[in-house]
Amino acid sequence: MKDLIKALTEAYGPPGYEQAVREIIREQISTVADSVEIDPLGNLHAVKKGAGEGLKIMLAAHMDEIGLMVSYVSDKGFARFTKLGAVWPDTLIGNRALFTNGALGVINVENWPRHDGVDHSHKSLYLDFGATGKADIPVRVGDVAAFQRPFVDLGQVMVAKSLDDRIGCAILVETLKQLDQTPHELHFVFTVQEEVGTRGAMTAAYKVHPDVSIAIDVTDSGDVPERKHFEVKLGAGPAIKVMDSGMLAHPGLKNWMVETAQANDIPYQMEILTLGSTDAQAMQLAREGSAAGALSIPCRHIHTPSEMVSTNDVENAVKLLLALLKSPANLGD
Repeated sequence: MKDLIKALTEAYGPPGYEQAVREIIREQISTVADSVEIDPLGNLHAVKKGAGEGLKIMLAAHMDEIGLMVSYVSDKGFARFTKLGAVWPDTLIGNRALFTNGALGVINVENWPRHDGVDHSHKSLYLDFGATGKADIPVRVGDVAAFQRPFVDLGQVMVAKSLDDRIGCAILVETLKQLDQTPHELHFVFTVQEEVGTRGAMTAAYKVHPDVSIAIDVTDSGDVPERKHFEVKLGAGPAIKVMDSGMLAHPGLKNWMVETAQANDIPYQMEILTLGSTDAQAMQLAREGSAAGALSIPCRHIHTPSEMVSTNDVENAVKLLLALLKSPANLGD
């Protein structure tokens, strides 16, 4: 599974440019799904038909990663940019931005080095391509970049630039590969443009019209210095979402996930996230709505070029999804 995670996280895929990620996933699932298709927006949609009278369940993980778009090119050969998704300025200085044409830009801030405590906003950052002027700069306004960082396997943890949410994609691929039977009609959807507004999940859920919707994504980790009042931590199991800033999880779905984890001795945590949301927000509100929730992977350093997750949490997420999808749904009244 780590080979797949490496391939997915190192692939280029900012919002709207998820093609390379999609092709890796399609190659992995084409022989294990009953059908695979790409919708007009770019979502990859795989169906696994059930053997019983279960529910229609949509599982979603987004393929895109945060990125940058060139907004201005100066006569001296430097470029300004705007962000695609929640890109934090103080994580960018010294990082490298890779463009679709292979161009590589180094990110820095005006008047570097700065020791005056001034906030490094996006407006003070620029891209340096080593160009001598506007004539030989290798990008133009509207060109899109993702960050360049390799996947690193540290054994108990993995570090990469786009574990948000390629780790969710890998979990769904592995779940689909291992799932031998289910009473449900399952729709595994690898979505586009989540980082700029859960757009792919919105259109996909409208098409699928699911009874139950589950997003597989990352969440914050509360076990780093000075991070207070957040219970989720790395290595303690996947987190079952209770709420985030965009949605309240369906109580019956949440309880079904908890009871399944307990019955199968799978470690889990409960997640209440006050900042941020997932594709579950869009799936919950599609058409007349669905019973929606999320299974989250604790992640340190979210939305930086070096995100970190626990290998055990990933493996236990697959185990929990398999146990859940093989059993009849229990959503309560």
